[in-house]
Amino acid sequence: MEFEKIVLVTRKTRLEGLVERFNTIGQARFYLEHGGGDFDLYQREHNTYYAAVSILRSELQQLIKLQEIERSLLPNFLFSETDIVAAIGIDGLVANTAKYLNGQPLVAVNPDPAYIDGILLPFNVPSAVSTVRSMLKGNFRSRKISMAEAHLNDGQSLLAFNDLFIGVRSHVSARYLIEVRGTQERQSSSGIIVSTGVGSTGWLSSMFNMANGILHGTQQGSHEKTLPPSRFNWEDEKLVYVVREPFISKTSSANTVFGYVTPQASLKIYSEMPEGGVIFSDGVESDFLTFNSGAVATISLAKKKTNLVTG
Repeated sequence: MEFEKIVLVTRKTRLEGLVERFNTIGQARFYLEHGGGDFDLYQREHNTYYAAVSILRSELQQLIKLQEIERSLLPNFLFSETDIVAAIGIDGLVANTAKYLNGQPLVAVNPDPAYIDGILLPFNVPSAVSTVRSMLKGNFRSRKISMAEAHLNDGQSLLAFNDLFIGVRSHVSARYLIEVRGTQERQSSSGIIVSTGVGSTGWLSSMFNMANGILHGTQQGSHEKTLPPSRFNWEDEKLVYVVREPFISKTSSANTVFGYVTPQASLKIYSEMPEGGVIFSDGVESDFLTFNSGAVATISLAKKKTNLVTG
């Protein structure tokens, strides 16, 4: 494929978020320092990020036509099939960007390797430029990463790069009917997490940690059992679901609390929540589907995959 342009996706820094909240840098500084915070850390982070963005922008403009957008514009931006997409920020920006792509190669750039771990950010600024240069010659490697999708009976859908949450917006119990392989069970819980391979080192792993802690705390002797690691490959054609804190009562059970979603076996959930029911992805609670009584969600592997460039 002959690429025609590169779309550079940026994000606002924490300092910009504070300035939007308090109107000026001076007021943001006062707020932070009055509470014992380190304003200089925010300023350093901001300066480092935009220095990296400036260099990356300048270098890429010399290679190919460039268009730049801020993360908040992603939902309304139309990507072309001939775009290369470069996201510079943190892992969360990669997850957020991936949901709006349809196979376009995604180059994920770490703007500050000294401070950002960047599991999903294989490139710094110089190596990203070098990789784009190779891509324009048709030479690059990538990983086809599996994603999750929630599809409602009213036609709405939501993609997840890391994980989906199905439950209630507040801390009250979520009530629903869960259906797996034709078997149904009525449940009351803190919600359901459905994780991709990428997300298996995040929210899913914390639930495995809790379960292992309970096992170790209740077992005696030298033959203690431990759950297998939660992590699985990014490309695997499966998802893992876990029911959080299921409650057993006269009207709710807890037999179906863990399992796999595969191309042959989807997960179906019937909401029994009169209000407050939601489905959101990747920890972004503001981007959600309403999931109240009458709504039915089918959770499956997404047909789309993230084309994450690795070299």
